[in-house]
Amino acid sequence: MISRAYHATLFALYQLCIVIGIVAMPLAIAARQAGLTLPIHRLIETVEGAYESTQR
Repeated sequence: MISRAYHATLFALYQLCIVIGIVAMPLAIAARQAGLTLPIHRLIETVEGAYESTQR
């Protein structure tokens, strides 16, 4: 039961991170023009890795 709840929580967190990335895209484009980068891709990759490790 706990593993099912953990899996569902990771899935929801992964989806939330994707939405945050999409919503923050205009800010990321403006930051890149200013010479800065936002590390949103690292957050998504970390959560994706955790989610995929529960798939096995």
